[in-house]
Amino acid sequence: MPEGDTVWRLAHRLHQALAGAPLIRCDFRVPRLATVDLTDREVRAVVSRGKHLLTRFEGDLTLHSHLRMDGAWKIYAPAERWRGGPAHQIRAVLGTAAHTAVGYRLPVLELLRTADEPRVTGHLGPDLLGPDWDAAEALGRLLATPDRPLGEALLDQRNLAGIGNVYKSELCFLLGASPWLPIGRLTAPERAPALAKKLLEANKDRPTRVTTPWGARSRPFDGGAAARSDRRLWVYGRAGRPCLRCGTVVRTAEQGPGTEERVTYWCPTCQPPPSVP
Repeated sequence: MPEGDTVWRLAHRLHQALAGAPLIRCDFRVPRLATVDLTDREVRAVVSRGKHLLTRFEGDLTLHSHLRMDGAWKIYAPAERWRGGPAHQIRAVLGTAAHTAVGYRLPVLELLRTADEPRVTGHLGPDLLGPDWDAAEALGRLLATPDRPLGEALLDQRNLAGIGNVYKSELCFLLGASPWLPIGRLTAPERAPALAKKLLEANKDRPTRVTTPWGARSRPFDGGAAARSDRRLWVYGRAGRPCLRCGTVVRTAEQGPGTEERVTYWCPTCQPPPSVP
C-alpha cells in the first residue's frame, strides 16, 4: 500500500496536471457514479490527507479516492497511449485540454461535498505532510494506549496519518525498539513522531524511498549503484539478510490484530526484546 510520501507526491503531480483548468472529459466506471458528469467544472485542487486523495472541483464537490494495495492514478498527454492496465480496470477518467488522469483499480471512489470531507478524513490523526501537523497531538494519541505495541500504534492512522508498513519497520529500527515493545515503555517517546515527520519530509520528493545514509548518496560506493540500491532501507525487505548496522540476520513476523496483520521486519540485536509477542 502506498505510504504518505507517495500519496503526497501523487497529489502534487495530479494538481500540476489538472488544477486551474476545466474538465473536457469525465468518465466514472463505478455503479454509484455512473451517471455523474463533471465536464466543464474547473479542478480547483488535488491534495492528500494521509493516504487519502481529495480532488476538489468548483461547485463545492470533492472526489475522494484511496489506492489501498493495488490502486493507481496515471497521467497522460493528449495523444499518449494509456498503459496503466487493461480497460476493464479503469475506474475514473478526468481529462483537461493538457492532461488526462486515469484511475486504475481504485477500491475507494466517491463524490461528496467539499464541506463534507471530514466525513472521510476526520478520523485521521495529524497528517505528517499536511498543514495540520501537530507533533504534540500525535504524541498524545500514541500514548493514549500505553500498552499497545509500538508497531501497531505507529501504523494506526488515527494516531498520525501517513505511516505505512515500510516506515513502521524503519522507524522502530531507528528508535532502537522492538515493534512489540509497549509504546508506553519507549524511551523518549517524543522522538517517534519527530522522526516520522523527518523521514517523510526527506522522501516526499524522491522517486525511491531512502532511510539510510548510504542510499541517499549521489555517487556510487563499493559495489556501485546496485549496492547502493540494496542499502536504501535499514530492515524492510531484508528478511534473512544481514542487518546493515550489526550484521545480525534480519527477522520477520506478522503483527497486528486479526485481519489487520502486516509483515514486520526487525533486527533482534539492534532492537532488543521483546522481539515476538
